[in-house]
Amino acid sequence: MAKTTSRLRVNVDESVTRIEFVDRNIIDEANIQQIGEELMKIVEAGTRPRILISFTGVEHLSSAALGTLIHVHKRLEQRNGQLRLSDINPQIFEVFKITRLNKLFQVFDTAEKALKSFS
Repeated sequence: MAKTTSRLRVNVDESVTRIEFVDRNIIDEANIQQIGEELMKIVEAGTRPRILISFTGVEHLSSAALGTLIHVHKRLEQRNGQLRLSDINPQIFEVFKITRLNKLFQVFDTAEKALKSFS
């Protein structure tokens, strides 16, 4: 069986795991499932994980992808972790506002601002 390539770019610096998406469009169901599995592995691997997900370059996000983010957020809270989102393009951020997810997630303009917000 061929090894599937990661849908995420992951960098761990200091105590924060920084994640970026490989894809510009996160709408394919199989890719979203894989992203969810990869994110959960990262969440489960750490004690009190601190994760920054940057949406740099992401142009489209499906509702299933939003559902995956909510699931990851809930699991992180259970593990006393912290999640920050950054670099969300204005069209996608509109969806966050409409669905009130901008109230659930801590969203920052830049990864740098998000990094500074970790406690």
